Amino acid sequence: MTESATGFLEAVPHDPKKPDERSRPAWGAVISLALGTFGLVTAEFLPASVLTLLAHDLGITEGAAGQTMTATAIAAAISAPTMAIITKRLDRRIVLWAMMLLQILSNLLAEVAWSLPVFLAARVVFGIALGGFWSISASVAMRLVPNHLLPRAMSIILTGVSVAVVCAPPIGAYVSDIWGWREPFMITAVVNAVTLLVQLVTMPTLPPVEMAGFRSLLDVAKKPTVKVALLVIVLVASGHFASFTYIRAVLERIPALDSKTIPLVLLASGIGGIFGNLAGAFLAQHSLKAVAALPSLLMAIAAVSLLMLGASAWASAIAIVVWSFAFGAVPVGLQTWMVLRAVPGQAESAGVLTAATFQVAIAAGAIFGGLLVKYAGVHSVFAYSAVATFLAALTVFLLGPKRAT
Repeated sequence: MTESATGFLEAVPHDPKKPDERSRPAWGAVISLALGTFGLVTAEFLPASVLTLLAHDLGITEGAAGQTMTATAIAAAISAPTMAIITKRLDRRIVLWAMMLLQILSNLLAEVAWSLPVFLAARVVFGIALGGFWSISASVAMRLVPNHLLPRAMSIILTGVSVAVVCAPPIGAYVSDIWGWREPFMITAVVNAVTLLVQLVTMPTLPPVEMAGFRSLLDVAKKPTVKVALLVIVLVASGHFASFTYIRAVLERIPALDSKTIPLVLLASGIGGIFGNLAGAFLAQHSLKAVAALPSLLMAIAAVSLLMLGASAWASAIAIVVWSFAFGAVPVGLQTWMVLRAVPGQAESAGVLTAATFQVAIAAGAIFGGLLVKYAGVHSVFAYSAVATFLAALTVFLLGPKRAT
């Protein structure tokens, strides 16, 4: 993760004469942002790791339970482009504190949810916090350290994502099997509370700065290269989350893994994602088209493997790890493409569009995946994922960036 963050950020031009650049780094505040990303990603992944238990306890189908991912994604997609704008007159640290409070509230509400509508409400609140946090986190990081230390600061912040990707699915599955599906949300709420305390102590005053408006976002979205990049994001993310949302149900039914083995597979999957992120950063330095296309192609191959060889426990485990390895490289390739090729002079707008589109794709994938599970069986989600990710790879090869990074 460190190499991927550094490789990406060093490729993005920074202004060494930035007027509000700090003379001394606020490392405590940087660490608090890393804790924030850890809590966010952990809470985002929890429904997938406790899906079957949640559905059984609330008396709903697994397809309906999977739509909680949709609720989060829709709320985040709306929040990402709007939160930074509607709070542009507020101190950035106040906005961060507010997002942490929303996270705590959402996890506590999820822990006591007695029905699907209540749980959906909890996930909507979380989605608002998710979109709001990511919409300003990068700009906040730029103001916490001197310009030349920004890559190191971002690598620390993104470490929270890496740890959550590795820990959240297996720990969520393990804890839910022992104590029930509600306890992981309570644990996450405690993590959020600790994070908020750290941010209250360490986060310096961050007066608001001018932010991009909706008009500039629309102008950027109309650029042909941006349209292609956003299409690829929709295909890859929807293809991934249509299957990832139901991964536990798949492991329980197709290779019929027991409750002790599933967390191990999810742990290996998370580790594969970290190595994929590192591989993506390395590949991005040599060929932007390759790093934008090859992960999607590898995901398609893994999906086909699950369809053909899924009855084998080892084949399923290997395919899932390969899938996670490939998806781990996706953000590096797509973000680098958007920032360095599509709109190099409007990186902030590109980041907002990327985040919003990604959340819309998560919602679309979860909705379509739920429909497929309900009407065509759990195998069908991997068929869709294979088609969507293959089309994403084909789109990049035909219409993607023309030059190496």
